[in-house]
Amino acid sequence: EFSGSVIRNPKYYFREGITWSTISSSSLSMRYSPKGFLFETKGSVCFPKGDNDLKVPLGLMNTKVVEQILLAISPTLDFHEGPIGKVPVVSVSNVDKLVSNLVHLAKTDWDSYETSWDFTNLPLLANEYRHATLADTYIHLRQHWQEITLEMQRLEEENNRIFIDAYGLQDELTPDVPLKEITLTCNPHYRYGGERTNEALETLLQCDTIKELVSYAIGCMMGRYSLDKSGLILASQGETLDDYYRQIPVASFAPDEDGILPLNDQEWFADDAINRVREFVREVWGEDRLRDNLDFIAESLCLHAIKAKKGEDSLDCIRRYLSTQFFKDHMRMYKNRPIYWLFSSGKHKAFECLVYLHRYNEGTLARMRTEYLIPLSAKLHSYAEKLEQDKEASTSAAEIKSLEKQITDLHNQQAELAEYDEQLRHYADQRIQLDLDDGVKVNYGKFGSLLAEVKKIAG
Repeated sequence: EFSGSVIRNPKYYFREGITWSTISSSSLSMRYSPKGFLFETKGSVCFPKGDNDLKVPLGLMNTKVVEQILLAISPTLDFHEGPIGKVPVVSVSNVDKLVSNLVHLAKTDWDSYETSWDFTNLPLLANEYRHATLADTYIHLRQHWQEITLEMQRLEEENNRIFIDAYGLQDELTPDVPLKEITLTCNPHYRYGGERTNEALETLLQCDTIKELVSYAIGCMMGRYSLDKSGLILASQGETLDDYYRQIPVASFAPDEDGILPLNDQEWFADDAINRVREFVREVWGEDRLRDNLDFIAESLCLHAIKAKKGEDSLDCIRRYLSTQFFKDHMRMYKNRPIYWLFSSGKHKAFECLVYLHRYNEGTLARMRTEYLIPLSAKLHSYAEKLEQDKEASTSAAEIKSLEKQITDLHNQQAELAEYDEQLRHYADQRIQLDLDDGVKVNYGKFGSLLAEVKKIAG
């Protein structure tokens, strides 16, 4: 509708092609772009003429041959259409299957993470890697990742060799590709980079893999995913549990009834996130090794996500991760456009819970208040009375001092909770509706200070 707009090349919209980032601090990297996508200035796409195949140019443009050609004709960070169009193409006939395999490996890796549009299952839960314990499952999955990384490296080097030979550059270039350039997310040398040791890379990968497991478990609690069916289950505005059970009449791990998951640092509610995580792990790996599996999750989280605490058991450790770090990781995963929203009473963390935006409805805040906030207020009051009684009965100065600190913290939480209750009641009475077509940023800003990280998300 804007009179000054220029519609560029509409006949090429949504066509299959090869895309690349025109601004890059490293070498050119071209990617297969399937049907259904658009292009723009810094995310260009080139298209085949007629019935020509994309595989030869896709293989060629990711080689050391083109890297050297572009250094000669465009020694800048800008890989715009001009120099790309000047690359001389030599036809070869033996790269189709090789390039197809490379695309398949890259796509399979990309789709293994929940931010992919085509994500269906978490690899850690796949039957081919499943063992009695989570630790053994991870070991076998890690071995698979090493195998496909090495296979990708072998194929890329073979692709280099074919085009080096075709251009007669055997005396100038070698086909070698270092591990850090094998662009698979499951490859820690690429994913984390830097000058880290192998031990440090493995530590990061194990920790992140377990964080992804926890994120998937939260998704199953919300009804976004299911252990019984691949892909998204509830992911459209206004969907309810009835929609879930129409797809999965008998769920091995049932979603949360109201889509409200408490994240408090103590167990005030039977359906809080940590208890549901325990149920999830029990359902996947069974009761017999439940303690071992929870220990592995806690140990993995303490490798990098949070610091270990002496004497802390595994459930308390996982609870601490959920209450202090999970939402930060979720924000990072979804680039400050979270799908699970953190309602938080403030710095004293008197009350915090996650709500899945696709299951939010105009009655969610009222239910949050009546089913969680008001009962929690009563529980805090009773607990404060108990601590006062313990203090009066104690004869230990150290114990009394500790109880006094707990009582002070509890009073701060009670005051915070009372103030939050007033805000929550105000917004609950408004029966706010969302329009997901407006995006997370607009909708997140409708709740004032009820939500955490409002400035970062809504501006």
